[in-house]
Order: sequence, then C-alpha cells, then structure tokens
Amino acid sequence: MKNFVIPAVLTSLMSCGFAVAAELPASIKEKGEIVVAIMPNYPPMDFKDPATNKLTGLDYDLGNALAERLGVKIKWQETGFEQMINALTTERVDMVLSGMTDTAERQASVTFVDYFTSGPQFYTLQKNAATNEIIDLCGKKVGTSRRTTFPAEIAAWSKENCEAAGKPAINVIGTEGSADARAQLRQSRIDAAMQGSETLSYLKTQEKDMYKTVGQPISVQFTGLGVSKKKPELSEAVKVALQSMVDDGSYGAILKKWDLELGAIKDVTINAGK
Repeated sequence: MKNFVIPAVLTSLMSCGFAVAAELPASIKEKGEIVVAIMPNYPPMDFKDPATNKLTGLDYDLGNALAERLGVKIKWQETGFEQMINALTTERVDMVLSGMTDTAERQASVTFVDYFTSGPQFYTLQKNAATNEIIDLCGKKVGTSRRTTFPAEIAAWSKENCEAAGKPAINVIGTEGSADARAQLRQSRIDAAMQGSETLSYLKTQEKDMYKTVGQPISVQFTGLGVSKKKPELSEAVKVALQSMVDDGSYGAILKKWDLELGAIKDVTINAGK
C-alpha cells in the first residue's frame, strides 16, 4: 500500500495515532489486533486481485490504514454478508468493513461510523437504445440483489414516478447478488439492473462497451463501518482516527486510487443513515 503520509507531518500523525490507540477497548489493546469482517465480492470496494487472489479494494486499503493509525494489527475475516451483523453482535469480529449501507434498521444492532456516500443507480446494456432515462423503465423488469435495500427503493421510486403518472410499475426481480443480476441482464431475462453507483465505473472498465448507466442515483446513502453497540469506545476511536485521515489527506488519496472521490465525506459521522 502506498505511504500517504509525508515526512513533514509524520511525527504529528504518529502521536495522533498513539492517542487514538489509547482509547481502544482494553480487550483490543491487550491482543493488539482488530478482527474485521469483509466479503470480497463487491469491486472496487472489496474483491480479490485476479492476478494474486489477494484481498484488495477501497475497504481493504482503508482498513489497513485505519489499523495503522489505531496502533493495532488487522486480521481480515471473510464472512458471508448475511452473517456479518450476527458475527459482530456475538463478538466473533470487532468490526465490519465491507461496503455496508448504514440504515435505520441496521442501527438497532450496529453502530455505524460513516465513511463514504453512494446511491442506488440503474444501468442496462448499451444495445438497449430505447432505455436512456429512468422513466423508460416503467413496466420493465429490473433486477437487483435481494440482500440489499435496493428492491424496496426501486418499488418506492416506481410508485412515486411510474404509477403516480399512470404508467405501469417497475417489475422488481430479486437476484442472488449483483453478479447474478448482470448475468440475467446479458441473457435478456431482465431489462435493466441496479447496483451501488460506486461500482459502476469499475464495472464498465472491466466489461468495455457492455453497459450504460440510466439516470442519476435515486437516493444518497451512507456507507458505514460497523461496530458493536457494546463497544462505544471502539466506534469513537475509529471516528477520531478516520477524521484525522480525512484532515491530512490520506483518506482522499485512498479514494483517488480507486477513482471514488465523488463518494468522499468531509466530516465523519455516526449513524447518519436513514
């Protein structure tokens, strides 16, 4: 990983890191390690480098930098997305850093330190010349991962924009994940799909001339680093460390590496999602 800290401020940043580490929960300070859940199937946020099969992505780089700032080692633990919150609440992991959307429902079990913004965005095949605006999707089949909030968001948008205008509703097709939605789209089983806006630029570079976005994201969402509600000291320490990275530019450098500057936050918040 690139060293984003310049020598002129190295001393001050190290002292900041040690100060943050002193606020960590005793159990983490004693073991000197933080266990973080990740599911590497959501590029460019989380994935495995095809050439090396090693973890990479925005979350991976950010987690490593945060652990260094906190003064502990990081142990990545690959965990199914559906199991992440349970793993957190049962203390099998200390944090979740895997592109998880901060929602009011999840806040009942998890404290989120919000580090990124994105939004659900429609896309389709470039050859679908008649689909250029979101309103063109009224009455069409749109696939998206059933594990996300996207099916409900599509249905709400459809009700307000299609049905309210006397047009047929969007037919939402729940899929096993984003890859499944793309496969169905290529097979013409659905007319369009939805993913987080942060993934689409990367997707288009990997499959050139295949996809096009349709309209703008239909909402703004916060992506959060999940911490157990039982560990308020940890969420506060992470917030302070992350804010220091925002302020010194190292956070921005990581986002720039992945061409994700549009999702940058200026002020680190807790549970800002709705």
